Amino acid sequence: MKGLRFAFLGSGSKGNALLLEAAGQRLLIDCGFSTREIARRMAALDRSPEALDGILVTHEHSDHASGVARLARRFGLPVYATHGTRAAINDDNGLDWRLISAHEGFAIGDLAITPVAVPHDAREPVQFIVEDGLRRFGLLTDLGHVTPHVIRKYSACHALVLEANHDLGMLATGPYPPSLKQRVGGDFGHLNNRQSAEFLERADTGTLERLIAAHISEKNNDATLARDTLADGIGWTASRVEVAVQDSASDWYEV
Repeated sequence: MKGLRFAFLGSGSKGNALLLEAAGQRLLIDCGFSTREIARRMAALDRSPEALDGILVTHEHSDHASGVARLARRFGLPVYATHGTRAAINDDNGLDWRLISAHEGFAIGDLAITPVAVPHDAREPVQFIVEDGLRRFGLLTDLGHVTPHVIRKYSACHALVLEANHDLGMLATGPYPPSLKQRVGGDFGHLNNRQSAEFLERADTGTLERLIAAHISEKNNDATLARDTLADGIGWTASRVEVAVQDSASDWYEV
């Protein structure tokens, strides 16, 4: 295992999971799919759950955590989560919980993991930065607005997975009921395209090599629109911004 590489097993409201390999470790970040589906999607990458070294959980919402407990029990995997996320999942039946702080880094082997507290309507949500000593990977989805803390933490990444959940105009005229529109577009919901572009304008992106737009709404956004808006924010051509999809595993991204 050389360098830092990652692949999406799926990204969106129907399920999220990301596979990351670096420094001799193989980690799953979130598991919003069944054990069978995770195994099927990992097989497309020539991997299997038996080879995992642990699961990092960002928060308890079902599209991120519905499959965590069964997968962890089946394969004897440690689960890294905040106290709030563990309490919300509320499953101690044979799980190897490794409790983490939203404000303190920790190590898994030679990997440095930095949890980052984010504003989202969950019990104690975090996102993650992973470093192998040479490369810095950032996962940043499921937050309703960008805080100064987030900007500081996510500067100087080499690869960044960034939420571009919805377009404000499409959300306003889309099929969601008013209460759900308010939740998604609120300060503890999800980032819209413009918010993500403004984050890129404010953060230090001088070292960034890979930018992937993720958690894109099927009903309230368009992949081309998201890509174009993020490209404007960072000053790249739109073709350099990549997009994660919901229904299948991605190829490997290497940095």
